[in-house]
Amino acid sequence: MNSSSTPFSTLIRSATHEYHAEAHASTFMTDLLGGKLGVDAYTRYTEQLWFVYRALEEGARELADDPVAGPFLRPELMRLTSLERDLTHLRGAGWRDAVAPLPATEAYTERVLECARTWPGGYVAHHYTRYLGDLSGGQVVRSKAEKTWGFARKGDGVRFYVFEDIGNPAAFKRTYRELLDSVAVDDLEKQRIVAETKRAFALNIAVFRGLAEEFRVSA
Repeated sequence: MNSSSTPFSTLIRSATHEYHAEAHASTFMTDLLGGKLGVDAYTRYTEQLWFVYRALEEGARELADDPVAGPFLRPELMRLTSLERDLTHLRGAGWRDAVAPLPATEAYTERVLECARTWPGGYVAHHYTRYLGDLSGGQVVRSKAEKTWGFARKGDGVRFYVFEDIGNPAAFKRTYRELLDSVAVDDLEKQRIVAETKRAFALNIAVFRGLAEEFRVSA
């Protein structure tokens, strides 16, 4: 990996291409987007996202002034409040008493929190994997949910996918990639961050597998 001559954002994107394709083609997401699963599966997925984003955004509190992770902590990206509003709509006011993480989700959140505590570069890998993914491919899930289960367009139930404070998502993603390209780490650390980004995708895919086990589609 010649990280000296290739933009870091390009390195990450190239190195995780296969993982991205695997996540998109996972059994659970294929069945969900293909209309084979009901709103209960969508709700369960939203619950798992809440655990992951709680870890991400709680971890961010300790990193606001960090020279590596701090520049990525943009308030317009924060998703936890929107997820909680969605879960209130999907589960009712007492949703906190009903949600439970899958074992794969627990492993995912533990890794996010570990990186937040001990390794800012690793936290950046998880931040990039989640937030840019939901700003991009997550919009497919939002559109499908609105059409399939009758949620109001960009309303409760899909607010997680609505980045109200980002007027131009394409421009925002360019700015985010520029932050990656200028991240204040050496080439060895960049290699470590790329490896952690792959791990983040693998952890996400494991959650999809756990959900697929819960929501098997009859042949």
